[in-house]
Amino acid sequence: MSSQRIVVFGAGGRAGRAVVDRARRRGHQVTGVVRDPRRHADLAQHAGTGVRIVAGDLTDGASVRTVAAGADALVNAVTPFPAPPESFDGFDDAYYVRLVENLARSDVARIIEIGLAGTLRVGTTRMYQDDAVFPTFLRPFAEARVRGLTAWRDRSADWLVLTPPPELSLDAPATGRYQLAPATLDPVLAAIPLSYADLAVAVLDQIESPTAHRDQVAVYADGTHDRPQRV
Repeated sequence: MSSQRIVVFGAGGRAGRAVVDRARRRGHQVTGVVRDPRRHADLAQHAGTGVRIVAGDLTDGASVRTVAAGADALVNAVTPFPAPPESFDGFDDAYYVRLVENLARSDVARIIEIGLAGTLRVGTTRMYQDDAVFPTFLRPFAEARVRGLTAWRDRSADWLVLTPPPELSLDAPATGRYQLAPATLDPVLAAIPLSYADLAVAVLDQIESPTAHRDQVAVYADGTHDRPQRV
């Protein structure tokens, strides 16, 4: 696989860091985008090894176009909160719609977004609509994510929303394996913790050798260990 130019928005977060690291290990040219590079000095340790860290803002269309110029693929691992806020009063419910608009206008061939488990379907509804399994106070955030997902449907870009299970964990083992499934919550698979490292493997596989297009798919840990996955 030849080296690609990959831009990762939200490179300072858990998922973003994992994607940057995996892309670097695979020999790609990676641009990690954060609001303030000075707050992420540790990311710069890989500078000169195919990684550069730049300032950028996914909510600013001009910033996105500047950072994304010449890229082969974009990854959206942005979250507006480092941790769930005490209240969503004043939260812009069109936040993710605006991110989709800015990403789609970048004219980059492949765009992958890290989704929210709460948006996975459960029967005729979505997981976040069940108060027994999803915190009620987080519902406005989940609804904003669904609006963003809906906004993708109207875009011609080759997009994909990779949605990890609720048990996405820093403590889960990195196996280099995963499995993709329809965007319907599988309670058995969802109970198996997925590592951020394995989520990143799925992201890079879908950049290098895409198998899903213009869709939301779930990514779960692979407990079968019956097939190798590229690390």
